[in-house]
Amino acid sequence: MRHVTPTALLGDTKASNVPVVPCALFGAWTGIGNTHMTQAGVSGISVYVPPLRVQLEQWCAWTGTPWAKIAAVVGRSFRIPAPHENVYTMCANAVLRLIDAYGIDPQSVGYLGLGTESSTDNCTGAVIVKGMVDEALISQGRAPLSRYCEVPEFKQACLAGISALKGAVRYLACDGRGRRAIVVSADVAEYARGSTGEHTQGAGAVAMLVEEAPRLFEVDLRRAGSASDYRVLDFRKPAARHFLDGYTSDTSRVHDFPVFNGKYSTACYLDEVVAAADGMFRRNPDGPRYRDAYDRAAAILFHRPYHRMPQQGMAALLVWAMARETSGHAALQTWCQAAEVSFEQVLAEIAAEPRLGALAVAEGVNVDPYVNTNKVVAAFRRSPEFASFEHDKMRLGADKAMELGNLYTASLLAWLAAALEHAVEDDVELAGRDILAVGYGSGDAADVIPLRLVPDWANAAKKINFTAALSGAIDLSREQYAQLHDTGVIDGLDYTPRSEFVIANVGRSYTPEFQDIGIEYYRYVP
Repeated sequence: MRHVTPTALLGDTKASNVPVVPCALFGAWTGIGNTHMTQAGVSGISVYVPPLRVQLEQWCAWTGTPWAKIAAVVGRSFRIPAPHENVYTMCANAVLRLIDAYGIDPQSVGYLGLGTESSTDNCTGAVIVKGMVDEALISQGRAPLSRYCEVPEFKQACLAGISALKGAVRYLACDGRGRRAIVVSADVAEYARGSTGEHTQGAGAVAMLVEEAPRLFEVDLRRAGSASDYRVLDFRKPAARHFLDGYTSDTSRVHDFPVFNGKYSTACYLDEVVAAADGMFRRNPDGPRYRDAYDRAAAILFHRPYHRMPQQGMAALLVWAMARETSGHAALQTWCQAAEVSFEQVLAEIAAEPRLGALAVAEGVNVDPYVNTNKVVAAFRRSPEFASFEHDKMRLGADKAMELGNLYTASLLAWLAAALEHAVEDDVELAGRDILAVGYGSGDAADVIPLRLVPDWANAAKKINFTAALSGAIDLSREQYAQLHDTGVIDGLDYTPRSEFVIANVGRSYTPEFQDIGIEYYRYVP
């Protein structure tokens, strides 16, 4: 077999006169050249949520839904954007707060990545946020973000925020050496009133400062695991739905309600998260694996569309861990007995690794290839053993996050912000320890990424504004909520924007001479 050199892989650079740009990641992964790599990561986090709030206890009274169940499964409240807000204003608010809180020199930022599935423009995204932030900075007599700044937008359902973060880390490891990056994730999660997803709405943005020498935590992509599989009928937002009968026919504005099948979406979530964890362990065969890795983690945080979903995800990871290693089989047999299912059938289901998308198309979305395994997961999740594990590994920030609702791409990152703030408040020492970040995006894709806290992480974490971002909430009445949800306007609202971005107006012209129809114009309100 012919030995292929890196030069051969890149082409004859002498002949083509193409310069080779060194990339630290290339050296680190291949062992070629200087294998020392500065592990980039996050130095700061900022949060923005709209002030308008729906308390779920009140919502339960309006709809006749049992509050005790909603409180245990979903959370306590969710936010709705005001008429002057959208995904870009929320992003710009979070980014400007990040710059102010951490004293960032805007000219040092070479990358502004946006993760969202709520874009109102199918052409651009992050550059809109950059433009708003620039105008605010200039109006304050400050320098804008660098003109030489990349502005990518990422889309893969709720995983897009993690994808943007990974892109920033890779940027700093390669051509962005010596610069800074900002990643912002934001979404508006909206569902039809009366639907099964109505109580899992939400809105907000999370911005992060990414640097080569991070002051909060390193993002260790070398130990991360990823997985993906096309699920066909999982949570989707096809553009064609806007032009078909039966979609949002009972409202008077354009909505972004998803097309989803709840039980099937849950199955996809659990299956892909398990696959991503397996990917992480396969990449690191000599490191801690399965239950040992989970026990060593300081915390394990998930994408959380609602409070119960991370619990289900973690219980599934632990049950799969019992099946993956023979040392866990005795415990798995015990839980199989408790669930009244066959141990052999559970092992066979897990070993089969079925393709959920193909099964759903062929047999319907209620098909469950893990029918026995899921019974074990349910029994284990209700056990004192799991409750103890959850308290040890998933309690940080969990109570704070129950005020958010579903933030889609920002959901996991908002929980991370809440967890770090909580750790500072309770004087929890995390230096040198890993937080496992478990991201997921419908359709499907998932990541499991170790985040290693740096020695002086608490000083940077003290600037996270999670609790402050939740302050000043304005609770909507039933009538106000219905009006805002269905029409996009609201009567009797006593709220004046301050220190935030607003939609000033929307263009209406569509002539051969001039066109700005649908284009949103923004301004910063001091």
